[in-house]
Amino acid sequence: MDAILSGAGLVFNLQTLVVILAAAAFGMFVGAIPGLTATMAVALLVPVTYFMEPIPAIAAMVTTAAVTIFAGDIPGAYLRIPGTPSSAAYVDEAYAFSQRGKASECLGIALVCSVIGGIVGTLVLIFVAPYLAEFALNFSAFEYFWLALLGLSCAVFISPGSHLKAVLSLCIGLSLATVGLDSTTGSPRFTFGVTDLMGGVNFIPVMIGLFAIAEVMRFTSKPADELAVTVKDTGRVFGEVKPALRQHWKSVLRGSGTGSLIGVLPGAGSDIAAWVSYAVSRKFSPTPDKFGSGHAEGIVETSSSNNAAVSGSWVPALVFGIPGDTITAVVIGVLYMKGMNPGPAIFMEGGSMVYALFMVFIIANLVMLPVGYIAIRMGKGFVATPTRIVMPIVLAFCIVGAYSINNSTVDVMLMLMAGVAAYGLGRAGFPAAPIILGLVLGGLLEKSFMSAMIRSDGDLLAFFSRPISASLGALVILIWLLPLLLRLMRRVTAYKQRADA
Repeated sequence: MDAILSGAGLVFNLQTLVVILAAAAFGMFVGAIPGLTATMAVALLVPVTYFMEPIPAIAAMVTTAAVTIFAGDIPGAYLRIPGTPSSAAYVDEAYAFSQRGKASECLGIALVCSVIGGIVGTLVLIFVAPYLAEFALNFSAFEYFWLALLGLSCAVFISPGSHLKAVLSLCIGLSLATVGLDSTTGSPRFTFGVTDLMGGVNFIPVMIGLFAIAEVMRFTSKPADELAVTVKDTGRVFGEVKPALRQHWKSVLRGSGTGSLIGVLPGAGSDIAAWVSYAVSRKFSPTPDKFGSGHAEGIVETSSSNNAAVSGSWVPALVFGIPGDTITAVVIGVLYMKGMNPGPAIFMEGGSMVYALFMVFIIANLVMLPVGYIAIRMGKGFVATPTRIVMPIVLAFCIVGAYSINNSTVDVMLMLMAGVAAYGLGRAGFPAAPIILGLVLGGLLEKSFMSAMIRSDGDLLAFFSRPISASLGALVILIWLLPLLLRLMRRVTAYKQRADA
């Protein structure tokens, strides 16, 4: 009880509550501008959180991520342009809903379901993470090696587009993780005489470049046409929430559960959860023919799944230090910066800090209701903000933020180079998420591998000598072989069909 009261004291104070409200407003604004992602919003906050206490810093990022995911629905409803990638799954549904003059009702349903999904995901975090932490205390270097490989493998196989391009992106991230002092011998690698690189490639400037500078470049390369909001909106924000929840409560629960489970998978996140939930909703709907014409069922299930995945992705991040998605990849860096090393020790020794984190998640989701209501009422103004005004401000934030972390121009150069590279790779269809996951997990992968090899005296079979390690290893190998097995099954099925014919 003392730990709970101490945790409440860390959260329910003026500084933390003001930070949560400010982060909610910031996340709502960024999410409502088409193309600006939740990861970008969190990345822009990193330099600001550098000067905060641990709990307000984490509260700012948790709130920003949760609110930005919902806010991406606003331009989807008014402009048929998803504000964030996770909103793309049901943007046609939301726009068709709004074509009937019910944009506010559509967004009201999405807002309430986002809050419900976020709270369900938080409950999963609260009840699952401590038990996983106790289980994780049995992990050695062998298990952490396979766990890091599992996170990297999942990031590749769930990436949209070509898996080969995702692998190449991942290799770029792993290559960047090798820069700096060797974790075993202490000798410098790939530093090219630059003293600032002796400690490795700074994670935060690279991440800002990948997700913020690249977005600025994409927007400036497009024609500077003003956004025109043509949808009429004559409805009330919460006018259809109660009927939608009464009719589709099973969809809310199913979407929240699906999002929580997908969020727990390393490398997945809200984008994957949204697409899966929309497909599941249509599959099990009694009226699948209504989908695409402005049907509330798809919006209910998918918006619940979005925010449930955001909370669920914190389970692997806090318990194992493995990013559940790109947002938690950013926050893991901040946790290290604040001396809160993610892992089972947080739950075993954290005490009041852990309870404070849980309370922050609940408050962050609840604060979405009033802030989201205001944002919906002001929605047309948000989505019509000219990019020529927004992008210079974003660029200034990026440069100042990258420099302020270590007061180093090298970090600014890293950020700019990462942004230019991400822009070029994006034009060629290479995803950016595997790069950042490779950079985050590369150090853990190398350190675990070298420690395990030293312990086993170079015996590779030792990676399968422990039950948990062998299970994780078998799972990783199965994931690697899955495309080959599926292709073989398709060929066998096709051969049988030809033989029967």
